Amino acid sequence: MFAEIITIGDEILIGQTVDTNSAWMAQNLNRMGVELIQSRSVSDKEASIIKALDSVDTQSQLILITGGLGPTRDDITKRVLSEYFGASLVRNQEVLEKIEDYFSQRGRQILESNRRQADLPDKATILPNPLGTASGMWFEKGDKIYVSMPGVPYEMKGLMTNEVLPRIKERFDLPKIYYRTLMTEGIGESFLAEIIQDWESSLTDKGISIAYLPSPGVVKIRLGAKGNDEAEIKEKVDFEIQQLYKLIPSYIFGENDISMPEAISPKLKKSGKTISTAESCTGGYLAHLITTIPGSSDYFKGSVIAYSNEVKMAQLEVKKADLDANGAVSEAVIRQMAEGARKHLQTDLALATSGVAGPDGGSDEKPVGTVWIALAAKEGVYAKKYTFEKNRSRNIRRASLAALSLVRRYLDGQLELT
Repeated sequence: MFAEIITIGDEILIGQTVDTNSAWMAQNLNRMGVELIQSRSVSDKEASIIKALDSVDTQSQLILITGGLGPTRDDITKRVLSEYFGASLVRNQEVLEKIEDYFSQRGRQILESNRRQADLPDKATILPNPLGTASGMWFEKGDKIYVSMPGVPYEMKGLMTNEVLPRIKERFDLPKIYYRTLMTEGIGESFLAEIIQDWESSLTDKGISIAYLPSPGVVKIRLGAKGNDEAEIKEKVDFEIQQLYKLIPSYIFGENDISMPEAISPKLKKSGKTISTAESCTGGYLAHLITTIPGSSDYFKGSVIAYSNEVKMAQLEVKKADLDANGAVSEAVIRQMAEGARKHLQTDLALATSGVAGPDGGSDEKPVGTVWIALAAKEGVYAKKYTFEKNRSRNIRRASLAALSLVRRYLDGQLELT
């Protein structure tokens, strides 16, 4: 089965609102075995909406539309769809009562514009919206289904979950689909692909798809298969996932969109070790990532944001002579920062970061993107220099993830401290 998505609204086209609806719908359609052909955003002008409807792909059986169903004059989707499908707008008494109750429960005055939201096409199946006042509308024309939903994300998700997806499952005989995603770090997409290229070349004949999904510091590898026998496709994908675990064991830190902080949290709890951070270029972002995890207070004690050399010396006992001789972005300084944090915050482990995040401040010797990271423990310190890029926010994130990677590798016995 093929589908497409049309989002309506100038706010999306000018970048004022980010279109998260399409991504969410695509993910949920894909899990059901529905293949998305295209996704478009169009202006909330009548001509643009009609043009989008007229240009629907011939293969598409399902067209999902969001936006333009509010009570204000610029919300014209309902009227345009009604005219497009040759329907008349008729006040739906049941929907009107629900809208009036919606306002009454919230102690708000209801306006005639709100009541007009109960004026609905007489040729559409009305989909109740318990989370708002704009009903969903299900039209059928030839072999195609058109579903119009509000653009408010939580209202759209409610309609999709409770009304649209169940109707699609009941209406169509969809193939079974199964995915597993491995999360990797510490290696780039190209190098990863080179390591597993022989294995990857065998997947097509087995009916298994592969996708590389890179982001700063992390590359996801997604395997998937479709078929009528759910147990069979699951067995095939699971087998190939095990092959990946054998091929790249040191780079895998988890599955199915687990974050690095989520991955190291149970490892830290199991080890019984506490951790702290000493941050310069990451400015507290590393500590932020660690503390996004519920229960992180079991192992995280605190952080020193040592942005200036004065704080590095006063709070972390970094030697002035080493700062003068090597600069803050150096192995000598990063080792002392990690050791100082472990000592003063009294933790088993300590991470330290110091670098040139950019976009200014670089030199020929230490260009923007140069970052030193260290992990200190009772048995010693591991320090490594990284060269990232020229984007400040990406450098901060990549440095923080690289620091957490050191913790994972240490707890997994892959890192030797000296």
